[in-house]
Amino acid sequence: MAKDANAHFAQVARSLAGPTGSIPEWLDLPDPKGFRPKRKYETIWISDVHLGTRGCNADMLVDFLRSVECRTLYLVGDIVDGWRLRKNWYWPDAHNEVIRRILKMAHRGTRVVFIAGNHDEMLRDYAGLTFGGVELVMEAVHETKDGRRLLVTHGDAYDGVVLYHKWLAYLGDQAYGLLLRANIVFNAVRRRLRMPYWSLSAYMKKRVKNAVAYICSFEEAVAAEATARGFDGVVCGHIHCAEIRTFGGITYYNDGDWVESCTALVEDLHGHIAIVDWVAETGGRSAPGDETAPENAPVGTPLPAPAGIRPAGAMA
Repeated sequence: MAKDANAHFAQVARSLAGPTGSIPEWLDLPDPKGFRPKRKYETIWISDVHLGTRGCNADMLVDFLRSVECRTLYLVGDIVDGWRLRKNWYWPDAHNEVIRRILKMAHRGTRVVFIAGNHDEMLRDYAGLTFGGVELVMEAVHETKDGRRLLVTHGDAYDGVVLYHKWLAYLGDQAYGLLLRANIVFNAVRRRLRMPYWSLSAYMKKRVKNAVAYICSFEEAVAAEATARGFDGVVCGHIHCAEIRTFGGITYYNDGDWVESCTALVEDLHGHIAIVDWVAETGGRSAPGDETAPENAPVGTPLPAPAGIRPAGAMA
């Protein structure tokens, strides 16, 4: 099955590349003109996209990436779900479009740094190399515009379940997959009723006592590592729970995911970091197959920026 997955990855790569290995023409094609002006950021962090799974909100992520510009884009792990692809190949064109958008950003001058996570751990063997302008690393150090040093890591190294009981992590992944499939059916019904996207799985996870305790212990472990290594803060993903909070003198940032919450971290031109909630920004209308998308939205009417931005200290 792993060989089949590798063959499929090769096929995807050929479809994205030019006919003779040269730069593909689509990299230089102009973007479709949107009615929202692009927001300019110093840095953007996204993680846990899980391309290759049915739960991935690829259309919503493409919509977000088309709406922003930044100097540096960090892909903080689990961008591709190798665990799931080994068992069952699923790769619609919307997932190709995410890759195309990221490569376009790299081609047009954005520094793109890919930190491999546990679900795309097959890429860790290639850390230190650059593919299509994308730097592949194990972790990174980011200096904000206001001079703070942040450790950027996926975070699975500080997850006791993944670290010491990988079989339990796989079992948990199966259960989580069932919950996400229920989430897909749930939102299909909501679309029929002309209601926006809403994550049932995220709602349930935040209300299960053991899940809340796990999240808190994970956050403390990551913050402790950043403290021990002399950083001012840490940016991670892994647990699909966007958050900004402080532990002593350390600021913990989690950029969330694009399966449940559809969130990212953004750093403005002055070094301030906030959470962008793209579901709140769009009213959930960018979800795949969403029939409630406004077909006759007035051109030139931008979405209100504050609606989906959570400042430091706000709860996920």
